[in-house]
Amino acid sequence: MKKHYGVLGLFLVVTVGGGLLIGSQTQTQGWYENLRKPAFTPPNIAFPVAWTILYVLIGFAGWRVWRSRNRPALGVWTSQLLLNFAWTPVFFVAHAVLPALAVIVTLLGSIFAFMATTVKRDRPAFWAFVPYAAWVAYATLLNASIWWLN
Repeated sequence: MKKHYGVLGLFLVVTVGGGLLIGSQTQTQGWYENLRKPAFTPPNIAFPVAWTILYVLIGFAGWRVWRSRNRPALGVWTSQLLLNFAWTPVFFVAHAVLPALAVIVTLLGSIFAFMATTVKRDRPAFWAFVPYAAWVAYATLLNASIWWLN
């Protein structure tokens, strides 16, 4: 059993640590602040708070499917994490709003695919992704609105 919790720690380090690392390497001053944004744009402080919670849930869900040996779900989980980590540099570093929109739409699809592979087999993993799906759907709308307005 201790082995399983060690692997949970590893999943959390990868998700939370990866998200923090990418976030710390991305400067938003200037370019992002000067973009026209929709009225429903949250304050900047909302993003690190929301993402920290979501990365914990993402790590937990990944650990659950690893532990249950649900290989299809683990493959989709890995794909969504790679897409998740790719979005920030595409949007904030490359300033490529439309390509970032393509990444986030694909990410949202992979989140739904993960949920489809876990809904019957691993309900805690499924439910851990519900707030993630909601936030990424909102972020997709935000990304699309920023593209449209700029």
